[in-house]
Amino acid sequence: MAFRDKDLRTPGPVTVDGRQLKRYHIDQPERPIEPEVEKAAYDLLPALLPDTGDGTPAAGWVVLHRGADTGAYLLAYTWVWDNVVRVRSAAAGQPALDCPDDDPTHFVELDRPWAGCVWELAVLEHERAAWVEHVLAPERPDLSGYLTDTRAEGPVGR
Repeated sequence: MAFRDKDLRTPGPVTVDGRQLKRYHIDQPERPIEPEVEKAAYDLLPALLPDTGDGTPAAGWVVLHRGADTGAYLLAYTWVWDNVVRVRSAAAGQPALDCPDDDPTHFVELDRPWAGCVWELAVLEHERAAWVEHVLAPERPDLSGYLTDTRAEGPVGR
């Protein structure tokens, strides 16, 4: 199959266990993320988040990505040590990643050192710049500005 862009949506931030997270959803143009997949992913999200005790503003972003097949992927990116990104991920419906079945709501944590795929990394590019712009560069960090600065919705991949 030839490479193609996917759709990116930004449903707005969410607070989970005291951590403020931007949300990005990546899906197929002809098949939006199903509500039951979204619910299952966000039910697991707290397990992917670190403690917030290192003094870094408790913020980050989450990517929920629905694959073209049975797979669904959840990546939780959080800021630590002021300028470092930590990522933990989970997958559902992808037996090749040791998921127990092809159910896209049956998320399991992954223990792989992967940062994301080409569609997810487009969000990471934006988030690095937004963190520098709103949190690291100003004399006073502007966490509210960071949380409202999201990558534009629309095609993502190229």
